[in-house]
Amino acid sequence: MAVYTDISDTELEAFLADYDLGAPTSFKGIAEGVENSNFLLETEAGRYVLTIYERRVRADQLPFFLGLMEWLAARGFPSAPPIADHEGRRLRSVRGKPAALSAFLPGLAVRRPTLVHCREAGEGLAWLHLAARGFPGRRVNDLGWRAWAGLFAGLATQAEALKPGLAATIEADLALFARSWPAGLPEGIIHADYFPDNVFFADGRFAGAIDFYFAAWDTLAYDIAVALNAWCFQAGGAFDVAAAGAFVEGYRRRRPLAAEEAAALPLLAHGAAMRFFLTRLNDWTGAPPGALVRPKDPLEYERKLAAHRSGAAAGAWALPEAPA
Repeated sequence: MAVYTDISDTELEAFLADYDLGAPTSFKGIAEGVENSNFLLETEAGRYVLTIYERRVRADQLPFFLGLMEWLAARGFPSAPPIADHEGRRLRSVRGKPAALSAFLPGLAVRRPTLVHCREAGEGLAWLHLAARGFPGRRVNDLGWRAWAGLFAGLATQAEALKPGLAATIEADLALFARSWPAGLPEGIIHADYFPDNVFFADGRFAGAIDFYFAAWDTLAYDIAVALNAWCFQAGGAFDVAAAGAFVEGYRRRRPLAAEEAAALPLLAHGAAMRFFLTRLNDWTGAPPGALVRPKDPLEYERKLAAHRSGAAAGAWALPEAPA
């Protein structure tokens, strides 16, 4: 979440005129993340989040994302469904950009997850995967492994400037993925951005997930791998084997993990680190002037790549037996 596009009081009033939400009582930007402009809105009827879609999100894909959020909420998964206006529209426009209003999801994200948080988050991800079954929409993961070589082709110079010799190392990783990426694993709808700031807790228990704007049809275990990178590295760069074990244990509480899925996790986690390294590298020099956002350091994910490359996280893959 972030703020790239500001909204005047007059524009906000015009937008809300098509809803039965009463007068606004508070409206402020949420200066986190790197993708869209987000605002916390309070009205006489309650609390909401207004999102203006920017950067990578394509307007023609928004019905998929909004439909998925609605589908999950209708099946009991705690998410923030979009709010329809008087005419039933969930997708609107602000300053010529797509925009949507969604329900406010209570709960808090945690900056330093404990083992309990990791276990709860793992179970929450499995819950999401199961709740998404049957969703009729389909979207290719346009930031999946097949896209990485093309993305890096325009970033090699930036990688070399970031760290001499890095471009060749990344090329070697990409060659590994091209020849070894696992096939035939169970697939479904994945969140693809299941980071701690997108997961909420209440009283230490999983309370919901937000920010589904990378969701796509892909390998379910890849979603676990994204999360292991996000939740299970310590501040100094070391992989937290206990946190990884807790996350997978929680996941298995809701959805059994096949042996071939567990065996693929090392390579999937290596690849997931590549995906976020590349997009962070792209964002490092691509943030527009004046945006209330600080691009995330690509070197954080370069260090995670190095950990996977060296086998430093190998102990995490001795996963516990599935709970009875």
